[in-house]
Amino acid sequence: MTDQQKEVLEAKVAAREVLRRLDEVERTLRGARNWGFFDLFSNRSFLSSLVKFGKINKAEDQLRQVQAALRRLQKELGDINLSVRESLNIGSFQAFLDIAFDNIISDWLTQSRIHESLREVAYVKREVQQVLARLDQLERGL
Repeated sequence: MTDQQKEVLEAKVAAREVLRRLDEVERTLRGARNWGFFDLFSNRSFLSSLVKFGKINKAEDQLRQVQAALRRLQKELGDINLSVRESLNIGSFQAFLDIAFDNIISDWLTQSRIHESLREVAYVKREVQQVLARLDQLERGL
């Protein structure tokens, strides 16, 4: 195996790890979104707000792991002349404001931020999938 083949293989492993971690974030954010819908339309909003923000906090932790995985991928891509975005933010959800002043406006704003984060995750997933496709092309050409 040549050095170039080794680099491509290592980058593919790193890209798959990023995608796996992004899938985890996406599942967690969808759970937060579902609890957010419940929060919007229920009388038990304090409990649902706590569960929702528990999921948001978990997603924030998962995103830190995604960012570390993206940095590893970027490092592996260094000599191959490919790149991906290194930053991905879930946003500031203002958990205290939503729980303390639980009303439809704060709940709706939180839902909007969750949806924005889901779009951001989908965007990064597409970008990493494109990098993976390029790596497959490179591997076939070696």
